[in-house]
Amino acid sequence: MAQVEKYVACHAASGDSKRVQELRAEVDEAHALLALQGDPAPLLVDTKRVRRSRKRAAEAVQLHALAQNPAARAWQAARVRLVLTAVTLAALIGALGWSTTGVHYTLTRTMTERNAAWWGAWAVEPVISAVLLAVVTAKAYLATHGLVLTHRHLTAVEFGALAVTLTLNIWPYTPWQVDRFDPMQLLAHAIGPLVAIGAVTVLPIIWSAFASLQLGSLPVGTTSHEYSQNAAEEGIPPDRTTNARTALLVERAQQLIATEQLPANPSATRLREALACGTDTAREVRDALRTKDAA
Repeated sequence: MAQVEKYVACHAASGDSKRVQELRAEVDEAHALLALQGDPAPLLVDTKRVRRSRKRAAEAVQLHALAQNPAARAWQAARVRLVLTAVTLAALIGALGWSTTGVHYTLTRTMTERNAAWWGAWAVEPVISAVLLAVVTAKAYLATHGLVLTHRHLTAVEFGALAVTLTLNIWPYTPWQVDRFDPMQLLAHAIGPLVAIGAVTVLPIIWSAFASLQLGSLPVGTTSHEYSQNAAEEGIPPDRTTNARTALLVERAQQLIATEQLPANPSATRLREALACGTDTAREVRDALRTKDAA
């Protein structure tokens, strides 16, 4: 309306009536608006919502690419293993804590006063648990280095300790110890030892599975020479180290060939650049790929 009034004021001296002047101004304004609406420039400008979506999409692409990086995958696997280990150990400690009260009750239920034996009964379950935790920790740690600890003496100690703990927890609630047998009481006091048995069983298996994960080629920034030095410091024989490293690089090369990042028959030079390894190692990988193709 402001433009119409301005137009009317400018053409007031034309001799036209007021209504004609207002209508002429309205028509001129409509023509100007149609000309501006035909310009698509405002539609090409990104809104704030579009900008946010583009930023999130770009970030998702970068995160996906980072997730394929061997170093990032190793870091993620280490975090997951730490969380699972913490949860399992928390369950184990809680189960042994509940079991401690059950063992103490079994050992002191006939005592009438709190003497040294009464107080010492609190230490029975923690002593058994300490031996059990030592065995479990050793098995789990060695599993991360590819060594499965299955000595019969350790197995006997492990299951013997669990059997003693289970017996001491449920003994007062067995059918031959009570006048009126209650299965729920028996189950409630068996929970601690049963959870401990579960934690003891699964923890070494979990660690062993994480140790066997194939996370890609050599860690980022690690050369073949450094890998050999690390393996020598850990006491791994050179022939075993070479074979394991070559097999790992062959598997990585096959993945790159499958995704067409490498040709079907790559040269040693291409393999050296793609796998970030030495020339001799690249030749070993090339020969191993040709042998597999021939087979």
